[in-house]
Amino acid sequence: METLAPFKEVIEEIKEAGGEVFKLCFQCGKCDTVCPWNRVREFSMRKLIRQATFGLTEIDGEDIWRCTTCGRCPEYCPRGVKQIELGVSLRRIATAYEVFPASVKSARTARASLISEGNPLQFDRKKRADWVSANDVAVKPFEEGMEMLYFVGCYLSFDPRMKKVAVATASILNKAGIDFGILGEKENCCGESIRKTGSENVFKDLARENIKTFVDHGVKRILVSSPHCYHTLKNEYPEFMANFEVVHITQYLLELIESGRLEITGSYEKTVAYHDPCYMGRHNGIYDEPREVLRRIPGLKLVELADNRVDSLCCGGGGGRIWMDTPKEERFSDIRLQQAMDVQAQELATACPYCITNFEESRLNMELEDALEIKDITEIVLAALS
Repeated sequence: METLAPFKEVIEEIKEAGGEVFKLCFQCGKCDTVCPWNRVREFSMRKLIRQATFGLTEIDGEDIWRCTTCGRCPEYCPRGVKQIELGVSLRRIATAYEVFPASVKSARTARASLISEGNPLQFDRKKRADWVSANDVAVKPFEEGMEMLYFVGCYLSFDPRMKKVAVATASILNKAGIDFGILGEKENCCGESIRKTGSENVFKDLARENIKTFVDHGVKRILVSSPHCYHTLKNEYPEFMANFEVVHITQYLLELIESGRLEITGSYEKTVAYHDPCYMGRHNGIYDEPREVLRRIPGLKLVELADNRVDSLCCGGGGGRIWMDTPKEERFSDIRLQQAMDVQAQELATACPYCITNFEESRLNMELEDALEIKDITEIVLAALS
């Protein structure tokens, strides 16, 4: 039997999330045209909006969980319908009723881990800074008065592949003479992705705990590697009357280069394609800084992918889908890697842990290990400094 969310509850939840703007939808279908899902299977956002208008959305199905919150449909919507807010509001109802399809159940595990350990990966929070000693990199605990707090993030703290990015970032900061520190086990997940899965209270708890920690430590300026951390700390934490200067690593690298604190003298003789992460590009307008950093590296040839900048193809990891099961034949990341091969790139560079995670999996599935490497920008910069 299908589970239908009660009419009044759906309408009220959607109103709270985005007002009544969803009623402006006149079913033009532009959201479906640009949605990355329609490159791999049939999916209709406008159908979800139409159902929500009458409070008839099925909350036990897969469709309300497909949106990666990539931001393409709001860019093209002629009526200002808030598709992302609509989708999140429906997920809040499903979460409240604990109604999840099989492919989403792993997100529940992530939620439980966030509540108990402050990260979605089921690691002991006390091991959050183990990447420092394991890689013999000089990183201090943050103290008030330091130039910068490096907010490492969950994937860079725990995931074996992404720890390399944390090491590269810390190594660059050290070479530039930056007085920075980390919070270690006092750092919690920023909460961005769990909020997008509808667990609003978990997000609020994580955010408040992080904000208190920032204030207690006298934090002024925060450096992040993840676009998701950037988006939430910069745009969503102010909801709690907390305002910190938040800088993404690609912005900071360019700042260091232009100020003369970081001089890239080595050569990097590779053809590199740059992928725009959704939460850097469409959500926050950071397009030029990463490209300019790559252009400053001697020997590097930068090439553009199809579907770049504002039309960048989502990797498939946003909206909490990094924790959900996606069949191999439905992975956007496979398409992206093929686009990199089409422009004869030797390396596909980006600046997002979700993108790198999905690209690395696609690289193995497509058997491209010898044809294409996946790199974070910091890894390329560090190699050019060495």
